[in-house]
Amino acid sequence: MSIVSESEYKGNPMLVIKNSEEDKFPFQFGLKKAKLILENIENIKQFVEKYQ
Repeated sequence: MSIVSESEYKGNPMLVIKNSEEDKFPFQFGLKKAKLILENIENIKQFVEKYQ
């Protein structure tokens, strides 16, 4: 299960997703990219299904 937390970069909020507590390269993004992800969630799901 993933570990999700919030962080901050230069005063901007960030969402951080790790595979484990030891994950050295977590997936992290800010509000602008989070909005893009939400707007395109169906396309992302189709991509995963296509290549899974």
